[in-house]
Amino acid sequence: MAVAVAHAVVPPRPDRANFTISDLSAEFGITARALRFYEDEGLIAPERRGTARIYSHRDRARLAWILRGKRVGFSLGDIRAMIDLYDLGDGRRTQRQAAIDRCRDRVALLESQKHDIDAAIAELTGFIAVLEAGRSHDIQGH
Repeated sequence: MAVAVAHAVVPPRPDRANFTISDLSAEFGITARALRFYEDEGLIAPERRGTARIYSHRDRARLAWILRGKRVGFSLGDIRAMIDLYDLGDGRRTQRQAAIDRCRDRVALLESQKHDIDAAIAELTGFIAVLEAGRSHDIQGH
C-alpha cells in the first residue's frame, strides 16, 4: 500500500526496514544538510545509532510532505501543522481536510497573484510600445 502524502504518493518500500541519510538524499534529490535541518526543526525524527541517523518509513513520508509543501509555497509552520495532524487517530480525516483547506487557500492566493502579474505585464507591454514608438510626449503627459 502506498503512503499518501498530501496527494504526493510515495511508493512503498517493502524492501527496506529503514533508510540512511544517503538513501533519502538520493531518493528525494536533497542534501544531507537539508535532512539535518528538517530534523533540527522537529519535522522528522530519525533514530540514532551511534552517530548514524536511521530514518523510518514515517520519516520518509513526512519528508515527502515537507518537499511537496515547499514546492507549492507553504511555510515550514504550515507544513508542520499539516503533518502533525497525522497522529490524531482519525484515519487521517482531519489531516486530509486541513490539507485540502490550506491548498484551496493557496490556490486562491496564487490566482490573485497571477491576476496581478498579468496586469503588470500588460501595463509594461503597453509602456514598452509607447517607448518604442518614440512618443516621449505621451510619457510626459503633453
